[in-house]
Amino acid sequence: MGGIALPGWLGRVRPGGDVTLALGVVLLLAVLVVPLPALLLDAALAFSITVSVLVLMVALFLQRPLDFTSFPQLLLLTTLLRLALNVATTRIILTHGHEGPQAAGHVVAAFGGFLMGGDVVVGVIVFGILLVVNFMVVTKGSGRIAEVAARFSLDAMPGKQMAIDADLSAGLIDEAEARKRRRELEEESAFHGSMDGAAKFVRGDAIAGLIITAINLLGGFAIGLLRHGMAFADAASTFSALTVGDGLVSQIPALLVSTAAGIVVTKGSGEGTADQAIGRQLGGGWKPLALAGGAAGVMALLPGMPLLPFLLLAGGCGAVAWFKREAERERAAAPPPSAVATEAEPPVAETLRMDLLRLELGYGLLSLAAGEAPRLTEQIKALRRSMAQEMGFVLPSLRIQDNLELPPDTYVLRVKEIEAARGQLRPPMHLAIDPAGGVPAMAGERTTEPTFGLPALWIEEALRDEALARGCTVVDAAGVLATHLTETVREHMPELLSFAETQKLLDELPREHQKLVADVVPAQMGVGGVQRLLQSLLAERVSIRDLPTILEGVQEATAGGQRGMSGILSVVRARLARQLSDAARGPNGYVPLITLSAEWEMAFAEALVGPPEERQLAMAPSRLGEFMEKVRERFDAAAAAGEAPALVCSGGVRGHVRAIVERFRPATTVLAQAEIHPRARIRTVGSV
Repeated sequence: MGGIALPGWLGRVRPGGDVTLALGVVLLLAVLVVPLPALLLDAALAFSITVSVLVLMVALFLQRPLDFTSFPQLLLLTTLLRLALNVATTRIILTHGHEGPQAAGHVVAAFGGFLMGGDVVVGVIVFGILLVVNFMVVTKGSGRIAEVAARFSLDAMPGKQMAIDADLSAGLIDEAEARKRRRELEEESAFHGSMDGAAKFVRGDAIAGLIITAINLLGGFAIGLLRHGMAFADAASTFSALTVGDGLVSQIPALLVSTAAGIVVTKGSGEGTADQAIGRQLGGGWKPLALAGGAAGVMALLPGMPLLPFLLLAGGCGAVAWFKREAERERAAAPPPSAVATEAEPPVAETLRMDLLRLELGYGLLSLAAGEAPRLTEQIKALRRSMAQEMGFVLPSLRIQDNLELPPDTYVLRVKEIEAARGQLRPPMHLAIDPAGGVPAMAGERTTEPTFGLPALWIEEALRDEALARGCTVVDAAGVLATHLTETVREHMPELLSFAETQKLLDELPREHQKLVADVVPAQMGVGGVQRLLQSLLAERVSIRDLPTILEGVQEATAGGQRGMSGILSVVRARLARQLSDAARGPNGYVPLITLSAEWEMAFAEALVGPPEERQLAMAPSRLGEFMEKVRERFDAAAAAGEAPALVCSGGVRGHVRAIVERFRPATTVLAQAEIHPRARIRTVGSV
């Protein structure tokens, strides 16, 4: 049996729905102008009290202030609800108050009778005290705290953002965690700002309650005496009861919400509910409890003081203090059996942990990684991003720490705990480098650029514009260090690509390439083999970003019967021919080449010994020296002509030629003939 389909908006009228909230706000505004019967007024007043209690309980059980981000909106809505009900009860009191204490409903009558206790003066005084407590103590104090918290939160926001950026650039957190922290920081700032404004709602509500109470009391007297001819005593009794009852019905929810606001804004950034924080901090030690119990015992002995209450308090505090003191003694006297192992294991584990990359700074260079503008952390962040985009290699986290054993102006770069580079900086001075290779003719401190060993000059910041006008390259201290770090990382990329990083690269390939990964790994090559292959590419500064093409090359090589790493690498590099040719292209749009002569091709081919998959080069040292000298001459001549050529040879000897060339010219590209793309523009600039 089918049901009746309801309109879409009607299905959203439910507790917590958006339509329900909109209808509730409209009803609140309608109460300001539409009279309510006493029955509906009783229900609305009961709802107001219940909601106020609920808000207070939520505030008490909060773990942290940001868990109640809707509190400023609730303050506005509950304030509007109380004001609307004030207007409704005022309308009934002024129009039907002469009919008796029950004219404004049972809730107002009950509160008025309970508070007054038959005495009008006492009731008015007690109500006035409640109003002062709410207005002068709770509301004013919480408003001031909200104002200060908002100001401090806004002042601290730039520093917190810089701390997040520093952690991200140092690799301590990833992009997702950084976005999460920034979002929480924005929510915290917006919350404190909203609480600062919302506190004014509570303050205005207290002032409005005071004015409405005066209107009800004076207006009720006037209407009862002049319009309805009531006796003065009857008018005073009736309208006082109604006014005090109405004020109490509005002030009790207002006091509850004000208390909730005070709890939220005074909670600060602490974690845990209010009962946990108070219990942990008040009852955490036995000495304060013992002193409090002693003070209560002294008060019990004073003449005229009630003996029983103070003795009970003294005994309770003393008993709790004694139990806590005994518990502390037991913990101190009987440490757990595993205490020695627990204390010994963390230092051992910490000692075994190795930093893949570590930057040690002398104390004179700490300002580069700290302070108001840590330029170094920004440079490292940019380096991680550029390395990932250019080489397809995710740089591991870089740990920055001080080293008091270093000279103040010295830094050391370590790869796997072993020193890989060292240099000296002179912040805040700048490094001026003459592109022509000489020392700039300026006032400064002569030095050697730490990355490429070029002659340079440390100059004052005021001379920067002059150095630029002379055509020099000017770099600040953080830039010099970042450049040195970049080249060191490029040189040691194969060592930094671990087994786990290789597995991560395979796992993070898009879904459309996962079938290729499943076909190649581990059926044709294990993860370790892929790692060694990628390390071989990185050793020659070949980008591994196009990992699917590399895996296709592995698949092609193994299908063709290749099993040795050198054979597979040759096929993969041939697959990457367009990428290799593009990387070797010069600024003039063509690939400058220096070819290996047939004589040297034959010499290398004849010097290879061993099985086909593991051929070794056995060439006489004198012959190798001759080859190295000729390569150096040809490349120096090409460099003098403004060219940065690649050395081209046959695929069978390319790996062995590269192994020789990298010892004295590590940045030189060595290509096999099959690794030059057919559509690449080439130009031969020499021959060896």
